[in-house]
Amino acid sequence: MVVALAVGSTALAQTAVEKGMKVYTEQKCSLCHSIAGKGNVKGSLDGVATKLKEAEIREWIVDPKGMTTKMKAERKPAMKAYPNLAKEDVDALVAYMMTLKK
Repeated sequence: MVVALAVGSTALAQTAVEKGMKVYTEQKCSLCHSIAGKGNVKGSLDGVATKLKEAEIREWIVDPKGMTTKMKAERKPAMKAYPNLAKEDVDALVAYMMTLKK
């Protein structure tokens, strides 16, 4: 029974990651960011999960202006906000970003 639950949660996590990859593509995140050399290399997300906590990644997505101030980020242009991004899309995007470890 425990094995079945573990497999089920792994499958669910994989689904969230796959959805996050789709959200990344649909929102055209690669215009400003890159992953594995694909996209705008000035905003590389490679290793982001080793640099930021899950809550910080979420905050960058939902409140980039606040995070720019908090982290004293100087990248121009500043990251745009995504106020209409559904919570489940944000969750999926965060799940995907959390897989990006070096």
